[in-house]
Order: sequence, then structure tokens, then C-alpha cells
Amino acid sequence: MVGSAEFRDALLRTVQIAVSSTIGCLIVGTFLAVVISFVPFPGARVVAGLVDTMLALPSFLVALSFTFIYGSTGILRAGGFLTSPWAVVLAEVTFYTPFVMRPLLAAMSRLPRAQLDVAASLGAGPWRVLRQVVLPEVRPALVAGGSLTLLLTLNEFGIVLFLGAKNTTTLPMLVHTKGIVMFDYPGACVIAVVQIALSLGLYAVLRTALGGGRRARLD
Repeated sequence: MVGSAEFRDALLRTVQIAVSSTIGCLIVGTFLAVVISFVPFPGARVVAGLVDTMLALPSFLVALSFTFIYGSTGILRAGGFLTSPWAVVLAEVTFYTPFVMRPLLAAMSRLPRAQLDVAASLGAGPWRVLRQVVLPEVRPALVAGGSLTLLLTLNEFGIVLFLGAKNTTTLPMLVHTKGIVMFDYPGACVIAVVQIALSLGLYAVLRTALGGGRRARLD
């Protein structure tokens, strides 16, 4: 099973979707967190509350909403897009972005305003303040949110199943196909063990990296 082309393709597709979705979540989540934290506008607290609400929703609801928006009989009628791997990436970015935003909003709320005012008084523009003051301060929260998102997208099943995108067989989908559809329980167990080992290995690497970064800051 591990040496089959089917398994290798599923593993590669799983990593591609997880990495692409995590990068998208980091970009969108950072942008939205900066806007909510530093750009005053009416309803900022409502938007922040909606972020918390998204964390409580099941992932398949996002996939279901995509069918009403991009489906062949949906609002945009982009059925070709809905069956592509990019639809899975966009759906995961939509669902998992709050997992990046929440720690970023908490970190940005603790930033001393005096530090930002001093940087601005010394002639630093908004982009320079963001790049040289804000982002370095919130980097631990950004890494933590990105690490959690990567682990979650690596094991995402509901979005992929509900969208039914072509050529988008991930490891969780392959476990479902082997065990539920084909009744190949030994093959499903092998894939599940590999999935667990991959998740635990990635978790150990991320924990080591975060621990090393924390000790470096303390030194």
C-alpha cells in the first residue's frame, strides 16, 4: 500500500493542499487582524465576534455554502472551479483563517501603543511600523496559528468529501475510500497509521521549533 502510486499521489496532494491553505490563511489572517486592530471602523467588534463564531462551526458547512455559490446551479455557476483542487484550498482558507486571526488579534491587543507612537514620531510610515515593529512582536502568535492551521488542514476530511473535487484524493479521503467504499480494512488501517505518524511527526517538529524560538527570546 505504501509503495503504490495511489498512496504517493494522495500523500503529495495532501501536503500540497495543506501547505497552500496554510499560506493563504497566514496572508488573509494577518491582513484582517491588522485591519481590525489598527484601522478604526464601525463594527470592528462585531467582525471580531464573527471570527470567534467561525471557530465553532463544522467545516462541511463551508463546503456546503460553496456549492450554493460556485455550483453549476449556484450564484456564480462556476462548476468547473468547484471540482478543482483550488476550490478545496479556498474553502480551507475560508474556514481556517480565524485560527490564525484569533492569536494575532490577542497579540496585537497587547502591543504598547506608546511603542507604535514613538515609531511613528520618528518618521516611520505605516508600512514600516507594521514591518519592523508589529510583525516582529506578533511573530510567535503568527507561528502558533500557522502551525495549528497546517496540522488541521493536513487532516481535513469534511471539506474534501463535500466538495468532491476531481483528482483531489487526500490521505483522509483515501482512508474513507478504502475502508467504507471498498471494504479494504487492512489498506485503510495502513494509511491511517501513516496519517497519524505524519501528524505526530509534524507536531513534534513544530513543538521543537517553537520551543527553540522561545528559549532564544529568553536568552
